[in-house]
Amino acid sequence: MTIDRGFPAPPALVEHARRFRASGAVPAVPRVAATVLLLRPADAGFEVYLIRRVAAMAFGGMYAFPGGGVDPSDSTTHLDWAGPTPADWGGRLGLAPSAAQAVVCAAAREVFEEAGVLLAGPDATRVVGDVSGDGWEAVRVDLEQRRTGFADLLARRGLTIRSDLLLPWSRWVTPEFEPRRFDTYFFVALLPEGQRTRDVSGEADHTLWIRPAEAGRQVAAGELTMLPPTLVTLREIAACTDLDAVAAAAADRDAVTPITPRLDLSDPDRPRFHLP
Repeated sequence: MTIDRGFPAPPALVEHARRFRASGAVPAVPRVAATVLLLRPADAGFEVYLIRRVAAMAFGGMYAFPGGGVDPSDSTTHLDWAGPTPADWGGRLGLAPSAAQAVVCAAAREVFEEAGVLLAGPDATRVVGDVSGDGWEAVRVDLEQRRTGFADLLARRGLTIRSDLLLPWSRWVTPEFEPRRFDTYFFVALLPEGQRTRDVSGEADHTLWIRPAEAGRQVAAGELTMLPPTLVTLREIAACTDLDAVAAAAADRDAVTPITPRLDLSDPDRPRFHLP
């Protein structure tokens, strides 16, 4: 599938870029983050879960995948771990083992906080079932409000993080002109059997399951708004015929080399992002 390497730039981001270039300011240091493409079977193909960020947030009004910044506790706590080791993950992500553990934990933590999906189980071969009850919701809120840590949550429930349920896909870095920048690792994960997504995060005002190709069509039609990392990733997974093909593609993906969209303002009437 041929991917268009150019994208229209939203007016608000164009204004950010022009102010930044005029000011001569030093770029902000990107915060390490993780985001997860949750996938589920649908007829002959599959769907992906999208959330729309509330207007008051960074990238507000844009559709994206569940995710967020790495928390200090993600790398400093011990937890039961199944799947590739932190050292193995370090090789896939180009990070030291502790930093790789932080990114993987952040991915699992954020998808629970923002979508109510828990990538953990009682042992290395099983995944917890329905986590939508009131008891689980109270735990999720405590985690979201940082009244408890992810490792403590798993330990109290006797659960093991299933890092093998996450597959690395890519790495994106926010352009230099943005006041809030992220160095984000993208993962794909299959929605565990018996679990369901829930619109629980206060950071989203709309959620939906949609086929990747249909999401791309709606973006082209102006019905959905998203930034290049989201749109490019959707186009990439749309090239996969089924979930097995997604997993096969993930095995060969480069999740080490960062991709940074470049904003081209040479045509003032048609500013566009371009990819390297």
